[in-house]
Amino acid sequence: MPHQIRESKKYIVVFCEGESEQVYMDFLKKEFRDVAVIKRVNTTGLFAEADRIFRNNKKYIDNAEVTDEIWFFFDVETKDADSWDVRMRIIKRLRSLRKKPGIRIRLLMTTGCIEYWLMLHYEFSVPPIQTVAEKKRVMERLLTKVPNYRKGDADVTAEIAQNYRTAVVNARQTVENLLNHGLPSLADTDERNRWLCQKCLTFSNVYEAIDFLPVYN
Repeated sequence: MPHQIRESKKYIVVFCEGESEQVYMDFLKKEFRDVAVIKRVNTTGLFAEADRIFRNNKKYIDNAEVTDEIWFFFDVETKDADSWDVRMRIIKRLRSLRKKPGIRIRLLMTTGCIEYWLMLHYEFSVPPIQTVAEKKRVMERLLTKVPNYRKGDADVTAEIAQNYRTAVVNARQTVENLLNHGLPSLADTDERNRWLCQKCLTFSNVYEAIDFLPVYN
């Protein structure tokens, strides 16, 4: 039988690309525990991992009917641009695991590296972030703000994440800027997400998760 989740909270399952995304999500889980139950999958991995778990893990299968949203927290890179159709097939299957309404799939994306999302907690900028050198410059810029930052460090990441209100404002602007480059719309749609994944211009829409959570406060 599915576990009983309090009706006043949304039940969200999260898949993270790496340890840095995991520790940031752990901050959100704690920060918004009064408004949502966030179940972060312990393993790293994205769409293939979600497909595997929701086919083979009885706990997740049984909880599908009480799962409101599934989140994927990952970097957008040019090397993955051709993966959209495969990912979309998995997204459609996951949506169908709960009927009327289906499970909402939310893609939390940042161009190049999570350090860009973290840098937006301090300042607004839209540098190119695809090459190794460009990602290194983003890391170096973040280190001027938080010298003790290391990937996967939960304490330092939580310190950065405390500035999430600033990040929301800055990241929203990065997405709005893309309207001038042909972004289909600001709405969270498959068409918009495909464009973001394949164009790989500089943005982060992780703020949409934070915008979503306080609604239930």
